[in-house]
Amino acid sequence: MRAGDWLLLSLIGLTLAAIALDHLSGGSVQSWFASDLSSAGREAGALLGWAGWVLTPVIALPLLAAVWTVAGGLPPVVTAVLSRTAGVIDAVNRCIGDAVRWFALALVLITSLIVIQRYVFGISITKLQESVIYFHALLFLLSSAITLLAGGHVRVDIFYSRLSDRAKAWTDIIGVYLALLPMCWLILDTSRSYVGGAWRILERSREGDGLPLVFVLKTAIPVFAVMMIAQGVSMAARAALTLRGESTPRKGLRDDARPEVL
Repeated sequence: MRAGDWLLLSLIGLTLAAIALDHLSGGSVQSWFASDLSSAGREAGALLGWAGWVLTPVIALPLLAAVWTVAGGLPPVVTAVLSRTAGVIDAVNRCIGDAVRWFALALVLITSLIVIQRYVFGISITKLQESVIYFHALLFLLSSAITLLAGGHVRVDIFYSRLSDRAKAWTDIIGVYLALLPMCWLILDTSRSYVGGAWRILERSREGDGLPLVFVLKTAIPVFAVMMIAQGVSMAARAALTLRGESTPRKGLRDDARPEVL
């Protein structure tokens, strides 16, 4: 099993354990969610925000290293940090991507079940219908980083394939710092009030019998932006290593570790 499979099983196990604990405690877990989850989410968001500012030098390091290569070789410690940073980011995003790949199978099965229920038995379950929206959104948002790692995003490739390795590396760095990172930062900034408002009221479905997790679904937007920023840093770090003359795996993936749907 892949690390992503264990991650998904762990999340399912924690969810089932919370449900069982809530049942045994007479609803105390659900009461805590209703009363304290919003404040806990705000505190966690504030801590993550400070963590982001602390990690800002890591975001800038690949760019500084690339400029440094123009004047001379990189110190071994910088090379090690770049390589380690790229490896950790790739491993985390690959783990999450491996976990959410199962959402594609869930989409097929649930959609088929909804069609059978509606047109064969005349039954309509709102929670089941809304779960399709959740799985669809989470599949695309949380797998975007590993798709970037695999080079699967749509790109207009007119000159890139004809460039030398060094020219490709500079193109990647410029693209990351002038396009990818600013766009992701804009998504983070504009989604603050949108996601924060959902957490303040623990937003749920407008349907009375719908899923009460709209605030969780909206949280996937800033998570997507953070994952893309991290993957952009990894991409820039590998490009800086290429400028130094280091050999790096193509797009950060081994041939036996490329992401698959199932």
